[in-house]
Amino acid sequence: MNVVQIPLAATASQTLNVVLNQQLVRLDVYQRSTGLYLNVWLNDVQVVAGAICQNLNPVVHAEYLGIGGDFVFVDTQGSDDPAYDGLGGRYVLTFMATGT
Repeated sequence: MNVVQIPLAATASQTLNVVLNQQLVRLDVYQRSTGLYLNVWLNDVQVVAGAICQNLNPVVHAEYLGIGGDFVFVDTQGSDDPAYDGLGGRYVLTFMATGT
């Protein structure tokens, strides 16, 4: 299994584009009062909308979407769910590719 760290900034709302498994993936990461959420776009098609981000819990949960892996947030200092102010430091977003 190949693991890639996705660089995030400690801001309440951000969008970034990354190439994963030779596919363009857009990530929208945003903080709400109820937690941190993630939208995932694959080749300009939204495949995940409003997924709650939790420590060590895969975000996508669906191989049939064709992403070829899953996103997982990791708390490097404990076991808390991620919050925007710790992104890129305490909370790290990883992509775990399958089949490689």
